[in-house]
Amino acid sequence: MKKRLNFLDRLLTLWIFLAMVIGVGIGYFIPTSASFINSFSSGTTNIPLAIGLILMMYPPLTKIDFSKVPQMFGKPKLLTASFLITWIVGPFLMFLLATFFLKDYPEYMTGLIIIGIAPCIAMVIVWNELAEGNRELTAGLIGINSLLQVFFFSLYAYFYLKIMLPLFGIKGLELNITITEIAKTVGVYLGIPFALAVTSRFLIKKFISEKWFNQKFIPFVSPITLIALLFTIVIMFSLKGEMIVDLPLDVLRIALPLVIFFAIMFFLMFFVSKQVGANYRDAVALSFTASGNNFELAIAVSIGVFGINSGQAFAGVIGPLVEVPALILLVNVAFWLRKKYFH
Repeated sequence: MKKRLNFLDRLLTLWIFLAMVIGVGIGYFIPTSASFINSFSSGTTNIPLAIGLILMMYPPLTKIDFSKVPQMFGKPKLLTASFLITWIVGPFLMFLLATFFLKDYPEYMTGLIIIGIAPCIAMVIVWNELAEGNRELTAGLIGINSLLQVFFFSLYAYFYLKIMLPLFGIKGLELNITITEIAKTVGVYLGIPFALAVTSRFLIKKFISEKWFNQKFIPFVSPITLIALLFTIVIMFSLKGEMIVDLPLDVLRIALPLVIFFAIMFFLMFFVSKQVGANYRDAVALSFTASGNNFELAIAVSIGVFGINSGQAFAGVIGPLVEVPALILLVNVAFWLRKKYFH
């Protein structure tokens, strides 16, 4: 019997839409809301939003079993294929799509590039479960990807935004950011929840029990990601109340390259992994890990570096709105591919 998404996850696209509508409604009908939200800022950091973003990152990182990472080295071909496509092909593909579709919208373009350099470490667990992929392999890949993000995300961001954009002739976009700023933001929004997640996982398993951790603690913290994401969206869109007319078209502009990215990454990874000898369960684990993105981190970095009102942050928020229906569709595609290629 095929697994089904739980009620909250199944209607995730609807919750995101509702959060956007509520946010826009607040901004449109309560004009003073923007100044009220901004009054909780310290420098470029909005305190409630920073807390929300850290909380958003904490549950998915808590679920990662880093003890599974060494097992990955027993499958060198799969590990190499995953690394090359997820970390080399993926960011470059998103860079090409962003510069092609959004060259006239530089803020959205950079927002999309930031999304492209953050492979998924949260929802991939859900997609993999639904498509009946290899759970242990997924855990190992997520562990590796999250470690790589902690150490290399800021370098990737600097490389693509400050070196690659000018190389591709996009000089009109002046990005006054330094690698230190990006690293500081990643340190706050990925480093803090990463440290908290690893510590709480270790302490609970050591002093309470693994069973309590898996059966009580994980189900308790899991909804925090969705609540924090929706909270972030409401706040961001309340600041965009006056731009209500432009938003639907902008959503479509950002959605198109994202959908193309998900499709290309999924099929590319699926057939490459099949070529190197992966079975269906391994191919699915690799494919969803490659095609999904860590929107929580992309949103946090975009807000931290470019500000809460930025187009980069707006592009980050559109990400999960597009990803959820697109990857649910790819779960069904995975089952079709299993019938066709794995009898």
